[in-house]
Amino acid sequence: MAQHTLSVLVDDIPGVLTRVSSLFARRAFNIHSLAVGPSDVDGFSRITVVVDAEGDLLEQVTKQLNKLVNVIKIVELTPENSVQRDHLLIKVKADNPTRIQVVQAIELFRARVVDVAPDAVTIEATGTKGKLDALLTVLAPFGIREIVRSGTIAVGRGSKSMTDKALR
Repeated sequence: MAQHTLSVLVDDIPGVLTRVSSLFARRAFNIHSLAVGPSDVDGFSRITVVVDAEGDLLEQVTKQLNKLVNVIKIVELTPENSVQRDHLLIKVKADNPTRIQVVQAIELFRARVVDVAPDAVTIEATGTKGKLDALLTVLAPFGIREIVRSGTIAVGRGSKSMTDKALR
């Protein structure tokens, strides 16, 4: 199955996220990532959800999402027509002899150190799923102690906004 990124503009009220996510769960869709935050218009939130789905099933879920009262607009964001990023915090073993090597490795990925302890460093990185996977591969030999990874967030390319025509 192919992964699809959907951007869903919704009313910013309690319970909307539960209704949207349960719609996917009832149809046994695997949600790979889910990110929610305020939109550029007060009173509305934006949900970015990455799911496994084939064409007809995705279309069916999209139609059912559109039937939810608090869903304003749904847009599928393909990698070609959008900018998609994940955020990663990773704690890596780094004592004095290896700390310089770890820092050199993360600089190649334009990541940055956000916390230092005597035996570890915490790194912050933002990028595509592939870039972050590659960073994890490079850091694995040093010893990964902990990983926290956000869901994908995405925005369409160009000057058009998801809220154009939908709200204004």
